Amino acid sequence: MPKRRHLPLTALRAFEAFARHGRMSLAADELCVTHGAVSRQVRGLERLCGVRLTHGPRNNLHLTDAGERLARSLGTTFDELERSFLEVTGAGEREIHVSCVGTLAMKWLIPRLAHFHARHPEISVRVTEAYRPVDFAREPFDAAIRLSETMTVDGGTVLTLFDNFAGPVMSPALKPGAVSLRDLAVLPRLNTRSHPQAWAEWAHQARLLLPQTAEHREYEHIFYTMEAVAAGLGVGIIPWIYVAGDIAAGRLVAPFGFVRTPNRFQLILPDETPKKGLARFRDWLLEEAATAPPPAEMALVGA
Repeated sequence: MPKRRHLPLTALRAFEAFARHGRMSLAADELCVTHGAVSRQVRGLERLCGVRLTHGPRNNLHLTDAGERLARSLGTTFDELERSFLEVTGAGEREIHVSCVGTLAMKWLIPRLAHFHARHPEISVRVTEAYRPVDFAREPFDAAIRLSETMTVDGGTVLTLFDNFAGPVMSPALKPGAVSLRDLAVLPRLNTRSHPQAWAEWAHQARLLLPQTAEHREYEHIFYTMEAVAAGLGVGIIPWIYVAGDIAAGRLVAPFGFVRTPNRFQLILPDETPKKGLARFRDWLLEEAATAPPPAEMALVGA
């Protein structure tokens, strides 16, 4: 048999992760390496290929046509390799692979998985951060959790876990004592780059006229915004489910309560015959979601 040519597997894996996530930082998190390591692998792969696979500024790279073609091929190949490996090892039926929005995974899902493992020690749960619409035909996921206003999935069933509530959250050390809407004109207002309209949406849903502020601070991810809130750097609009524990513990306060948003956290399951254990994970997840405590009502409507 002819000898197989040497393939730059590390570089191909790094490029596939970047293409799937759309960000070097998220690819680096998945691969447990640095942002620079992923960038170097992608640049090296471009030199080996002799074509540009990405274009644009370093902080906002996009795939070229050649990059799109290679990403599609690699995605299919790696998915098939993973399926084959799980079939050979027998691990496929014992592992549930869940695609979940990152902050919900960090602040709600993962802290509760010990309860699931105690009840079903024979089933392993793997969690992957993802935000784009799930495609069970092309991606190796058994279930997905997304935050969306309306959602339909080809070949999938959508179940609501819980409604989404959002409101301004801050550290009690930022301003001891009562907080009024006038304070929002002087306190730093924190924004998340991926959701810059959060403050305007909250004001609209709360039916309040939001005062202007002199200072805005922006963070790339909502969990960065949450850390900035906890550090006393300003006030941020955060979903209730992410901060319920910190508010109960007194580490954060929500002086204006929370308002219901049009979005809901939804569990998406494939219509095809699920692997063993997925029904148990679904039932447990819905049971856990039903115990989520409701937030306080909006406190200062019209103030």
